Amino acid sequence: MTPTKKTAPKTPATKKRGRPKKKAIEHKAELPVKKKVVKHDYLFAVGRRKESVARVRLYQKKQGQIVVNEKEMKVYFPTANLQMIVKMPLELVSLDPGQITVRVSGGGKHGQAESVRLGIARVLEKYNPELRSQLKKAGFLKRDPRVKERKKYGLKKARRAPQWAKR
Repeated sequence: MTPTKKTAPKTPATKKRGRPKKKAIEHKAELPVKKKVVKHDYLFAVGRRKESVARVRLYQKKQGQIVVNEKEMKVYFPTANLQMIVKMPLELVSLDPGQITVRVSGGGKHGQAESVRLGIARVLEKYNPELRSQLKKAGFLKRDPRVKERKKYGLKKARRAPQWAKR
């Protein structure tokens, strides 16, 4: 038998200190991914008012009415006032470009109707840029920035202070 060299066991004092080295990550050559270019058959715009957001799609190839959240507009907005608010941009430019579908969420019915109006005006501008001057003059392309003011600490509402007693 040949004598073997005995080494002392590694103690904490003889170990290399510090962080262990990170293992090198092998980078595989990635193949280029072909992205599908999907051409939509609609024009899209977003309208906002207070807490409400309306996503409007205009289908030019389809003929039809305004559909809001998969319901007919007259069912979703039952009052004549709300229906008039929604139809204002279409009546101003006096044209029926195609079917309009709307997804609206948040806020109350009046805020939703006004957000739909802004969305329809914006999509009509994309449909025909010459309509911009008419829509802008009527004020349909301007977003109404008024929103509810936040509540402040120490107050009951945004500005309503608790009742003050002298004595």
